[in-house]
Amino acid sequence: MITVFFDGKCGLCSKEIRHYKKLAHPNTFTWQDVASEPNLIEVLGISQEAALRRLHARDVDGRWHIGVAAFILIWRQLPQYRWSVLARLLKLPLAYQISQFLYGKFADYRFSRLAHCKVMADVNPVV
Repeated sequence: MITVFFDGKCGLCSKEIRHYKKLAHPNTFTWQDVASEPNLIEVLGISQEAALRRLHARDVDGRWHIGVAAFILIWRQLPQYRWSVLARLLKLPLAYQISQFLYGKFADYRFSRLAHCKVMADVNPVV
């Protein structure tokens, strides 16, 4: 199973994950809310702050997919999903680099705006 680590206290993130849950076949994903249960990802060597900043997913082989790569991994498991075509396009080198840059900017902005993320940044600053 693919394990997806998401920010359950972020309204946008939670809404998107609920949407994916409705589309996903059973036993495809495990969904882990790192805002409420940081130890779920910290035991795997990822800080809660890093997990709140970017979507993280771990595939069946134990490889990490972070940011856009995590979305691509999710979308590719949802073949009926309208974004599955975008997932293929985003695998192209230039498209991937641009989308990762834009996602990073948005994710940093989102992180800076949410109160629970600010608390985590103060407690566990990223070096």
